[in-house]
Amino acid sequence: MEILLMVLVLLILIGISNVVNHFLPVVPVPIIQIALGVVAAFLPGLHHIPLNPELFLLLFIAPLLFNDGKMTPRDELWQLRSSILLLALGLVFATVLIAGPFIHWMIPAIPLSAAFALAAILSPTDAVAVSSLSGRAKLPGKIMHLLEGEALMNDASGLVAFNFAIAATVTGHFSLPKAIGSFLVIAIGGVIAGVVLGFLIIGMRMQLRRMGMEDVTLHMLIIILTPFVIYWVAEEMHVSGILAVVAAGVTHAIERDRMRSGSARLRVVSDSTWSVILFCLNGLVFILLGLEIPGVILEVWKDPAYNNGQVIGYILLITAVLILLRFVWVWAANRHFKSALLTALSGVRGALTLSAAFSIPLTLADNSPFPERSLILFICSGVILLTLVIASVLLPILTREAKADPEELAETERSARIRVLEAGLCAVREEMNDDNRREGLELIRAYNHRLQMARFHNKDESGKAWKQALDIRIGALQAERKTAERWLQEGRISPKLADRFQSSLSRIEMLLTTSRKFKKLLVLGWGGLQRAIRRARHKEAAFDPSHPKWKLYKALKLEAVRAAIAQVKSMETDQNREMIRSILADYRGMELQLLDDKVPAETGRETDARRRELELKAIQAERNEIQNMFEQGEISRTIANNLRMDVNYHEGHLYEAESVHDEDAGD
Repeated sequence: MEILLMVLVLLILIGISNVVNHFLPVVPVPIIQIALGVVAAFLPGLHHIPLNPELFLLLFIAPLLFNDGKMTPRDELWQLRSSILLLALGLVFATVLIAGPFIHWMIPAIPLSAAFALAAILSPTDAVAVSSLSGRAKLPGKIMHLLEGEALMNDASGLVAFNFAIAATVTGHFSLPKAIGSFLVIAIGGVIAGVVLGFLIIGMRMQLRRMGMEDVTLHMLIIILTPFVIYWVAEEMHVSGILAVVAAGVTHAIERDRMRSGSARLRVVSDSTWSVILFCLNGLVFILLGLEIPGVILEVWKDPAYNNGQVIGYILLITAVLILLRFVWVWAANRHFKSALLTALSGVRGALTLSAAFSIPLTLADNSPFPERSLILFICSGVILLTLVIASVLLPILTREAKADPEELAETERSARIRVLEAGLCAVREEMNDDNRREGLELIRAYNHRLQMARFHNKDESGKAWKQALDIRIGALQAERKTAERWLQEGRISPKLADRFQSSLSRIEMLLTTSRKFKKLLVLGWGGLQRAIRRARHKEAAFDPSHPKWKLYKALKLEAVRAAIAQVKSMETDQNREMIRSILADYRGMELQLLDDKVPAETGRETDARRRELELKAIQAERNEIQNMFEQGEISRTIANNLRMDVNYHEGHLYEAESVHDEDAGD
């Protein structure tokens, strides 16, 4: 029960970290998660689980690296193969040979072999931490692909060097030829094992499909189990499980490309499922790192044998040596100062380093304590935190671009808007079936119209266009409000219906106003609770177009929409004509929907529900595409917010319609 409660607490902390990052975007998510893990370590009653390095690699690193291997572009990796090998192999061993003696010279209490081991586990960069940089700093594509390729491969070389250094420390014996031979067997064997096992699993899935077993759930289960099985089998064969899952991920990427046209449903389910899995695993990696850090730090901090200031100095100097060595290595290869600096600062260490450090044995072969094990753990923790902070602070500053050309910004936003609409259109097409075909075709026509408007939209300044669109939409909402107020003063509607009408407009306005996100969440959450209560109290919760109250609401809404149309037209200028047309198209669509209620009540209820379901799925697909473009560095945060504003606007009208339905049912 304690383990279950701890898992629930950790998952809640992952959600909290993303909420905090939503309101404090300047603070990277990994740092927030590490901080939450540190806080959780001091919570009373929280069961602490010692970090098992082998289990950690299997449960967390294997699926994450499998996905990275599957998603990393293969063509770019192949083009950068020489640079990646220089970093993943050459730099790792250079770090061991140079930083190891430096650590031993600076801290004589750490034997040379143990210093080599410390340098070895500090040499690999962390793939999870590296991927977290893309949302913070817009690194050049070549550097980002180089970092991704390096992080996929240097874990194996670092861990092999670490294991041999630990064995030399424990036993007192070391053989360089044996170490080189073992490394080649472990590395090459891991790649071969991953490719072979990957193709075997792909072949098994294809055979199941030939037998008529197209069940998405079964295939999804096989895909989820793939990285765990491959890593476990490779380790049992005494080859690199890390390289095996990376090779299997690349193999599955090839299979994914070949089967793209014939497995759209599986691809959608796979992407959705993996997004949840990766979201949780990424968060758990950093939260578990935060959970372990206090125990490591306090053990050294409270020990009178260590000078705390001196230990912090060790961390600063070792981090500086690692960054300097990385900079010199990259600069010597390409003679480009800024690229070398960005690559050096991007060498973030992560949870893999700390998990390897925890695998250091407690005693040597003669049962004496392993020399300075606590200090080594402390240094690893400090270097991890320091490299993450340095990268998070300096990289956004160094990669900050000069003010872009307004026309270029406008073109970027226009292209992104087209991609978002295409994602929504694709979602509608994939979700269409015999039951919702009529509603789906209506939505497809609406999306095609919006796409046509977006493709021929005149170029404009991105920020200015967003503010103009917001002002126009707010002005239209104010025109609707004035209509309701006038009807109330004339006694044509009741105060309750007027209040409900105004509330529905307020929801749309809050969805449009990005600076009031927290209030929006509260309002929508309370509105959802109220709707649930009303549905529980009233059996007749369905919306009936033949109800007299609907006719009254319809008349009010029609006049309000026409007032909004008049207001929008009055704001038209030569500069915003295309924008005005797009907003008018939205209102014309609402007007037509209000006029088209010539269907039986039961059919109308079913049609509304089916259309709303399709629209919500399309809206979610649009949001996913926006987030994906932002995380990949293809659009800025400002453009992402502009696109989200449009999505929120359309979603707001769904909430408005639902609110009216519930009002009709509740009275």
